[in-house]
Amino acid sequence: MSEVKLKKGEPVEKALRRLKKKLDREGTLREARAHRHFEKPSEKRRRKARGPRIFFGGY
Repeated sequence: MSEVKLKKGEPVEKALRRLKKKLDREGTLREARAHRHFEKPSEKRRRKARGPRIFFGGY
């Protein structure tokens, strides 16, 4: 469980931002979203084989 302590005189928004960065670095949110629904092993293999997709170009 990640924890961020509020410093004296620090706004809550800043502490929430620090918590979000910490969760991103640890991969906690990504893992929780991945386990939200069951993913079949074949789907998992297919997703890993595709890998990260980067789209170039604009409008």
